[in-house]
Amino acid sequence: QLVESGGGSVQAGGSLRLSCVVSEYTHSTYAMGWFRQAPGKEREGVAGIGTDGSTFTADSVKGRFTISKDSSKNTLYLQMNSLKPEDTALYYCSAGIGMCSPNAPWDYWGQGTQVTVS
Repeated sequence: QLVESGGGSVQAGGSLRLSCVVSEYTHSTYAMGWFRQAPGKEREGVAGIGTDGSTFTADSVKGRFTISKDSSKNTLYLQMNSLKPEDTALYYCSAGIGMCSPNAPWDYWGQGTQVTVS
């Protein structure tokens, strides 16, 4: 089970931090990632972090978004700074047993948390 929180409405230039709480097993065994989907658009891989420390970050958010993990809390974070209206989307937390890549199959998904930037 993946439980996201932290979404909301913010003005352009503002910040939000998304959180995703998972089981200890998932946190230590699976690659973890954040994806987003805006209305009428395909789902996009935003950022991910593998169990070996490998990461990916979408070009559209590089320098603004940072993904991190807290093993003591079994929590995945996405710090989003300098938000833009085009960041508006439903953000999903995901876990995958395969390689940490936006194009790899991802096995488990949260319910999503809405981020709206105006």
